[in-house]
Amino acid sequence: MTGDHARNGVLMAIAAQVSVQMGMAVAVSLIDRIGSDGTAWLRLAWAGVLLLVVVRPRPSAFTWRTFGMCVVLGCVTAAISLLFMASLDRIALGTATALEFLGPLAVAVVHGKGRHRLLWPGLAAIGVVLLCQPFDGGIDPKGAMLAIAAGVCWAIYILLTQRVGDEVSGVNGLAVSMPVAAVVSSFFVSTAVFGKMTPELLLIGLGMAVLLPVLPYVLELLALRRLTTAAFGTLMSLEPAFALVVGFLLLDQEPGVAGVLGIAAVVAAGIGAARGGGREMAVPLEVG
Repeated sequence: MTGDHARNGVLMAIAAQVSVQMGMAVAVSLIDRIGSDGTAWLRLAWAGVLLLVVVRPRPSAFTWRTFGMCVVLGCVTAAISLLFMASLDRIALGTATALEFLGPLAVAVVHGKGRHRLLWPGLAAIGVVLLCQPFDGGIDPKGAMLAIAAGVCWAIYILLTQRVGDEVSGVNGLAVSMPVAAVVSSFFVSTAVFGKMTPELLLIGLGMAVLLPVLPYVLELLALRRLTTAAFGTLMSLEPAFALVVGFLLLDQEPGVAGVLGIAAVVAAGIGAARGGGREMAVPLEVG
């Protein structure tokens, strides 16, 4: 991992994260129009259609067992998206992303190595306290719990993806799990959402799905061919920081000094866990 090869991998990984957060910024702008459930459904629906059309998964790529695992993965993906979008209706993008990030951080710590890996949960806990400011009523508690619940589902997603990735080509698995997520999410959408669909909203939803997950998935796949696991995990640990910047620049969300310090603590914990060898796979791009 040297020279231009590594530098290109870094740029691709960063571009993937920027695309993810831009997609989430578009999602936040839609919540007031069609609700958090409608926004989650619209993105998942378009992403499912795009992946089915582009990938066209072959039945021969699956066994009944692996296909069932992909279906379960799709259900978990739907839960992550619905919970996270609901949290964005109550708290800032950077804060929600940092709280959700506790899920994959926990997986990284559990699978990590070295004596210092227990340091990272403590650092992350400090970050959470700074973000939530429980003694001052700093953020909406329901929004915080929704983001943390999304993080729990994210941790489950990582473990499931590791199993699926051992037996199914990644693109084929994604092309099944994403349409399943779209179908599952449709059961949790208010019927009023479907009546609000206009050509403009459908077009915005298409753009949102391209930003997340289609474009980041391609960029991340290319980056993984150029970077070590530890280096890639470190870059992905910067996700909450990118969310903070995008939220500030595009959504006028000001986290305050405590919020900035909290996100910095979560990012540092993620980097530490990744360098410890625990972060063995990419951030799930279906979630953002």
